[in-house]
Amino acid sequence: MKTTLLIGIAAAGAMLAAERGEEIKLWPNGAPGSEGITAAEVSKPSTAAINSKLPGNFTVTHYPSIYAFLPPKAKATGAAMIVGPGGGHTQLVMEKEGWEIADWLNAQGIAAFVLKYRLARAPGSTYKLDKEVYEDAARSIRLVRSRAAEWSLDPKRIGFIGFSAGGEVAGMVETRFDAGKPDAADPIERVSSRPDFNVLVYPASRPGTPRSPQGAPLYPIAIEANPLFPVPKDAPQAFLVCTDDDPSHVTATVKFYLELQANHIPSEMHIYSYGEHGFALRPTKQPGAPVETWTARLKDWMAFRGISK
Repeated sequence: MKTTLLIGIAAAGAMLAAERGEEIKLWPNGAPGSEGITAAEVSKPSTAAINSKLPGNFTVTHYPSIYAFLPPKAKATGAAMIVGPGGGHTQLVMEKEGWEIADWLNAQGIAAFVLKYRLARAPGSTYKLDKEVYEDAARSIRLVRSRAAEWSLDPKRIGFIGFSAGGEVAGMVETRFDAGKPDAADPIERVSSRPDFNVLVYPASRPGTPRSPQGAPLYPIAIEANPLFPVPKDAPQAFLVCTDDDPSHVTATVKFYLELQANHIPSEMHIYSYGEHGFALRPTKQPGAPVETWTARLKDWMAFRGISK
């Protein structure tokens, strides 16, 4: 009787998560650092018909969550990625760097979980990048890995992809992770927060980059800057992409790649001459620009590294 009930509960959970864009809170009873907050989040509706039930962006977030997008069972590879949208930590660009990315990943047979993280630079925000924002990202990895069996995922092929500010978040989970806390009361906290692979797309400045009083990153960064989160020897394999006409972001990308190389972390970097910031999956102002093929290079890399097997 008990076994039948548990199976029924698991099946019901799987059915709910199978709905496109099902939202799952990272902490059902409230996130650490947001205790006592009852204010509503602020978002704008999507402009695309397929995303009509999903927000196009967020400008206020207090209740971090993931939105689940599972590929068709016949196409599923068992790999999964948490998707970190950008927005300068003042907003989350959910449609362009969330839902559209999730659909592309699903087309490759990869499960996608779009992360709604707290905004450290929104007006009046008390959240910090290396505290609440990092904790949201780490928790998303733990949560997906803890439910891998339920979603038919390989717990050793769970990655993270981040865009712009989300790429900065990806840089944090690349360099600051743990194997889980065995004695934690919360079973999700016992699970590893280390991504098995990482994709940084036009990432913002490297975590720990020294900044001006106005908040702008000061270059150069990397090893000599004594970054807040140095690259550990067991950092996950990484894929980085940016364009040369996006100066501050390409600098961060190249220097982070050099840090990975200095620590012998398998990594691949693509720098295109044109594309500007924020290209994601959309056509550039110059149709046919080589950067529009970056997803083909990512697909090749994932296949070669045994991720999308």
